[in-house]
Amino acid sequence: MTPERIKENRSNKDNYFGQDVYIPASNWFIAASLVAALILNFLPLQEDILVFRPDFVAIAIAYWNISHPHKMGMGVAFGMGLMMDVGNTGILGQHALAYCVIVYLTLIFGRRLRLFNSMQQAPQIGLILLIVQIVIVLVAVSGGSALPDGQYFFATVTGTLLWAPGSFLLATLLKQKPDPDAL
Repeated sequence: MTPERIKENRSNKDNYFGQDVYIPASNWFIAASLVAALILNFLPLQEDILVFRPDFVAIAIAYWNISHPHKMGMGVAFGMGLMMDVGNTGILGQHALAYCVIVYLTLIFGRRLRLFNSMQQAPQIGLILLIVQIVIVLVAVSGGSALPDGQYFFATVTGTLLWAPGSFLLATLLKQKPDPDAL
């Protein structure tokens, strides 16, 4: 091995040992974050601001399905979707189907998404959120609703922009606290 290669291996090892350690998320923590996202989705806002509100439940489901896929599944997504449909008084099953699509897509792309940091994940999550909104529109239009205008998709843009700070917040809450007795 060349001296440059040895230095490179040492720096990679040092970076590895310098990484943060995260505690596994408990089921209660995941449930609390999903309830908080549901509350944020149901907050009454003015019509002008309501257009820009992202689907917080969709973002939370995507985050937990990427970081802890064994704790998030179709059943949880379907249940959260039914709660969204009842809360929005929309077509029953509309959001349930859309959230199941999120779980499916994040399971397919999960291994790839875990390789990237949250800033690099944001465009891919934006594409998933766009597909979800298209599914919601297709179900609504097939149920007899009018086709929404282009402002409907502003929520995808704000959801994409919210992905990095949201995932940083949830990851920070799971970061292991330093041991005061350690050397």
